[in-house]
Amino acid sequence: MKQEGVFIIAELSANHNGNMETAKETIRAAKRAGADAIKFQTYTADTITLNSDKADFIIKGGTLWDGRKLYELYQEAFTPWEWHAELFQIAKEEGLVCFSSPFDKTAVDFLETLACPIYKIASFEITDIPLISYVASKGKPVIISTGIAQYEDIALAIEACHKENNFDITLLKCTSSYPAPMEEANMLLMQRFAKDFKVKIGLSDHTMGAVLPIVATALGATVIEKHFILDRAIGGPDAAFSMNEAEFTAMVQMVRQASAALGKEEYELTEKQQSGKAFSRSLYISSDIKKGETITSNHIRSVRPGFSLHPKHFDELIGRVVNKNLTLGDRIDWSDLA
Repeated sequence: MKQEGVFIIAELSANHNGNMETAKETIRAAKRAGADAIKFQTYTADTITLNSDKADFIIKGGTLWDGRKLYELYQEAFTPWEWHAELFQIAKEEGLVCFSSPFDKTAVDFLETLACPIYKIASFEITDIPLISYVASKGKPVIISTGIAQYEDIALAIEACHKENNFDITLLKCTSSYPAPMEEANMLLMQRFAKDFKVKIGLSDHTMGAVLPIVATALGATVIEKHFILDRAIGGPDAAFSMNEAEFTAMVQMVRQASAALGKEEYELTEKQQSGKAFSRSLYISSDIKKGETITSNHIRSVRPGFSLHPKHFDELIGRVVNKNLTLGDRIDWSDLA
């Protein structure tokens, strides 16, 4: 996956709220907000969980959805598969990259019929090695979120991709809390990913605001993903931690500015910076001196502007004899010395 600058993804997730027209307008809004891509989630309740009332299948643990049955939540949140083709086409017309997170092999097969250009592995699927292997076998770039992953989980996922001869991998730092607390972001781990696994790095962010995307950019992120919604007032499972158009637009602008500010690891000055050297210091005649006289510290000073000799030569000039008259404000040059 090649991209100049940071690749910014607007995550649709459940923010269509079951309405196709809302999904379409969300795609258009993502384009207006400056996103590079729109991402879906491709599953049904039956492909992601079991329709069971047993305690294991009731959500708990301090989430937004505590007490709800997994099957019912995913029935509410999924993006109907029959919408995908039209939504992919709308995204294409808008100039957005459109891709998805599959949650089983049937979803991968379906997305292949739509020429899905990238695959995203969601945080909770990082342990599904058979799914990751199948995704990697398609030869497309693979983006993997790491919200619940330990080192061993990531290593296994990377190994699964490599076994399929797929090395176009991006690991996203992610905190699987919704919304995520800032103090649990642990952003420095993102750079460790690059070092340990030789992959591209990025951020899947569930915090509110643009702080972490900017931090991620400064730390070398190539991908940033944020949940995107037309208006949190429409509600839905993911509304509480999703950015609206105005917020997303501001975030994109800040990320682009942060990316531009990073520049390159080089000492060369730009043309504008080079012209600024005129305001640096140099050695000028500060007191009139006649031909044949010896320069003392009273005759030269290091002052602005910077058109004369470099200040590093100050001590070398002291005690030298001038071969012509020089007056206050004159530049001094080696040719002025006897």
